[in-house]
Amino acid sequence: MQINKSVVDLQGVSQAYRSVLPLWSELDVGLKRISKTRQIVFWVVPNKPVKIKINPLILARNKNYMVELAGIIILGIIAQWVAWRLKLPAILPLILIGLLVGPIATLYTEDSAKLIEPIWNGSKGLFPGDGLYYFVSLAISIILFEGGLTLKRSEIRNVGPVITKLITLGSLVTFFGAGIAAHFIFGLSWQISFLFSALIIVTGPTVITPILRNIPLKKDVSAVLKWEGILIDPIGALAAVLVYEFISVGEGQAYTLTALIEFGKILLFGFTFGFTFAHALTFTIKKNFIPHYLLNVVSLSTVLLVFVMSDVFAHESGLLAVVVMGMVMGNTDLPNIKELLYFKESLSVLLISILFILLAANINMADLELILNWKTAVLFAVIVFLIRPLGVFLSSAGSNLKLNEKLFIGWVGPRGIVAAGIASLFGSKLLAKGEPGAEYITPLVFMIVLGTVLLNATTARLFAKMIGVFLMKSEGILIIGASKVSRLIGEYLSKNNRHVVLIDNNQTNINKAKKLGIEAFTANIYADSLTDNIELNDVGYLMALTGNSDINNYAVNKFGRQFGENGSFRLVNADEMNDPENNPKEGLFSHTDDFIKLTETARKFPAVHEIELKDKEHYEGLIEITKANENTVPIFLKTPDGDLKIISSFSTEFEDINEGYRLVYLGKVFDVEETTDDPEED
Repeated sequence: MQINKSVVDLQGVSQAYRSVLPLWSELDVGLKRISKTRQIVFWVVPNKPVKIKINPLILARNKNYMVELAGIIILGIIAQWVAWRLKLPAILPLILIGLLVGPIATLYTEDSAKLIEPIWNGSKGLFPGDGLYYFVSLAISIILFEGGLTLKRSEIRNVGPVITKLITLGSLVTFFGAGIAAHFIFGLSWQISFLFSALIIVTGPTVITPILRNIPLKKDVSAVLKWEGILIDPIGALAAVLVYEFISVGEGQAYTLTALIEFGKILLFGFTFGFTFAHALTFTIKKNFIPHYLLNVVSLSTVLLVFVMSDVFAHESGLLAVVVMGMVMGNTDLPNIKELLYFKESLSVLLISILFILLAANINMADLELILNWKTAVLFAVIVFLIRPLGVFLSSAGSNLKLNEKLFIGWVGPRGIVAAGIASLFGSKLLAKGEPGAEYITPLVFMIVLGTVLLNATTARLFAKMIGVFLMKSEGILIIGASKVSRLIGEYLSKNNRHVVLIDNNQTNINKAKKLGIEAFTANIYADSLTDNIELNDVGYLMALTGNSDINNYAVNKFGRQFGENGSFRLVNADEMNDPENNPKEGLFSHTDDFIKLTETARKFPAVHEIELKDKEHYEGLIEITKANENTVPIFLKTPDGDLKIISSFSTEFEDINEGYRLVYLGKVFDVEETTDDPEED
């Protein structure tokens, strides 16, 4: 007998077939009617195989899924390019695109449907059930690991206590301040209010970094914002989990016990898994147990493994685990670390592009309508203009940061991907449980994310200029090449309070530089990523000191505008040195000093000296002596107030040299008798 195709009788159907039917919530044991939207028709005969006919429309829908997935990636990359051209955080155009193809699309499509539906709603959707949130969690783990890799201990010598207080005391100020504000402004319950405040604790590294790239700041200020943005992510996630458990378990002793247990588990498993696997992966890489072509994918799979394993033992501990793992590996003498970082950066760009579009598209118009009122503006103003500055000032009390630097850090506090992702997850779960006020969580958090990003992206540069933290003249010095000559010069500059950075593709040279306390990192100058390094924001001088003249020329031509605003220089090559008429304006030190001479001088006399000058004539006389002496190379002219001027191959063009000036040189100490004026020698 054949049963009507709109009705399914599950009695007598084999277990194999019954296992696939619960995918549709309306199907269960007994007689159930199939809704018209399912597009799958069943004919069931008791004790006989189930025959399934697939409506051709489902094939067309599958094609639509393919278009949607491809469209998300394409739109995401376009948004990234637009953000790069306009020098904006990519999160801004990404969220706007997500809103346009999501909730706003319901206003202009014929069937009032979203162009992209992230979660399966019964008729369409990219992810079934909680699939979207699992994808978001895994993606965030990769993003945070990449952020952890960029955290270097050398960056926080002066501001370590400030960062520690920001992620502890500053988080508490935001938690209680924003929670109280949300309660009294929106009338939300205390539980929902504090869940909201926990979610907006975090400041996203994916948002901070693009903003800082376009603003030349003092190194300490950039370091504070960068470290806070990465380290505070697991802190915010931890706070959100504890509040969520409070709501789920209920008040009283049961919650207290649950909270303590969850807190301990997150810290225990987060640090244990992160630290252990970081050292394990580092060991396997150093021992060459992983072939080069598998290095990136093995590292990626290890990150996902650490995140999932830690999260299984303690919910949300995976975020802490991957950050710890990234920090440990980033501060380890690890070969191929830059190659690994480049891969993770590219992957992070792709994931961020997808995530923000999906999360923004997942918002409904009804959610947006909830917050389209004056209460939203008041809450935003309180959080941005009162709570954030208060947290920064309390955290930086007694530090070396100046008032204007504190004001800037207090102004720049954009929220990012972790806040948006966890808000969507917890908001939907609490809404399903019927928790009063849960519908406000997701739209309010997205309002804070979008509002802070828009505010900081458009005003940070102007605000930096207004309060005087914008570096009008970049005094930092970037040296291409980390040979012995570069290390000697770099060490002298560091001792004279100049920010100097050495880059080289030779890891051995970089390691030697770091042992001297010089800031150095492995980099390929042919890669575009060098221009994205926020630690180079205060660099205004460029010195190319490699033994390859082609690399030196390339460095000056490509990076001269960005890193050499006050001067970009390179060593002369052998042909230029043998041709007195061919003296390049960007030539370093003198027309007779090429890489070979510098190397020999540094080998024989590895030291930098100073000699006091009397006047310009005295200076010019010493320059002539250095030209005749193969073991002495002039490098800087030091002014009475300690300013250092790089000596070029046009070394005699300096004017107004008088008593108090000093000549800085590399190599053999001047013979006092040769200097005629008998100057005092250091």
